[in-house]
Amino acid sequence: MTHAPVVPIAIDSHARMPAAALPRPWGDDIKRILCVRLDNLGDVLMTTPALHALRTSAPDRHITLLASRAGARAARFIDDIDTVIEYDAPWVKSNRPPDATTDLAMRKRLNEEGFDAAVIFTVYSQNPMPAAMLCHLAGIRRRLAHCRENPYALLTDWVAEPEPHTGTRHEVERQLTLVRHVGALSSNQRMHFTVPPRYVASLNVKLAERGVSLDAPFIAMHPGATAASRRYPADRFAQAAAKLSDLTGWPMLITGGADEADVCAQAGGSHWMSVNLAGALELGELAALIGHAKVLVSNNSGPVHIASALGTPVVDLYALTNPQHTPWQTQHVVLHHDVPCRWCYRSVCPEGHHACLTGVTVEQVVDAAMQLLRSDAAPAAAGAILTTS
Repeated sequence: MTHAPVVPIAIDSHARMPAAALPRPWGDDIKRILCVRLDNLGDVLMTTPALHALRTSAPDRHITLLASRAGARAARFIDDIDTVIEYDAPWVKSNRPPDATTDLAMRKRLNEEGFDAAVIFTVYSQNPMPAAMLCHLAGIRRRLAHCRENPYALLTDWVAEPEPHTGTRHEVERQLTLVRHVGALSSNQRMHFTVPPRYVASLNVKLAERGVSLDAPFIAMHPGATAASRRYPADRFAQAAAKLSDLTGWPMLITGGADEADVCAQAGGSHWMSVNLAGALELGELAALIGHAKVLVSNNSGPVHIASALGTPVVDLYALTNPQHTPWQTQHVVLHHDVPCRWCYRSVCPEGHHACLTGVTVEQVVDAAMQLLRSDAAPAAAGAILTTS
């Protein structure tokens, strides 16, 4: 077992990049900012340090988040967001059937909101141009985004896209760099997620009904993920759950949505200390549970980023589909098996073998969790990335 970096080697450090606008700090006249983040809940959470920088770098700023249905769920738990507008854009993967009427209505609504500026947050493989056009047509006068090609007048504040030619940054770093271009700075670079007390109270009731106390130690396990390529085998989750319960004497709380009931049942196995919570928890209750867990064992999915925001140690079973979404500023161990087809960006394994995850043994998962349990007093930013050969 060896240590390995999570970022790919630079493809061409001398690649020619187009010229972009010089930084132009936004002044105190930029009060109402539309932040466009149209992908998933975890992506929204990894953008929260940048949202905080935008909110606090000038007085009396108002932040509106334009987000997908999945991303919008996080907004109520992020203090720096004043308003959320839900929008499943046609240029982002969703189940929404194409309907120009919806898009024209959104343009009208954004125009009526009277925004002073828009920040379009994307991963490097996403094109910001459709969102930039929407904001341009909505009359938003300042528009900021990373962009690979010359956007001409669609972006007033253009940051040339350096990734992946010069390597790949963590998603938090990428978005902090973007807003720094317009003078938004913050010394607080932690991810943000606030759990209101009512969710802790309602979680306590649900756990008590299952014979579990929130005040007693437990381990959380999340075996699901939206993409099949990012799922560690459920039967291995079950083996790891049983071994960890036997070693610690603690219950294993298995989390997931109602649509993940089968995989959660498989991951819980037949061990008497496994508690299946599939479909039982609201998002705030899930966050409260993660925040109280001694460690979270999870595929790389939204709960990993909730754990990062709440400071919970994480064993992250990290499929090598993309490199930039590891845990941020919390104790963690990232587990994967190196493969030639790494960074495929596919929802379904194109090779059919899932070797980047199936190469990780149950023993490695258990050892990683026990390592974190033994080192829970170590600095919160520490972490390891373990690659099997």
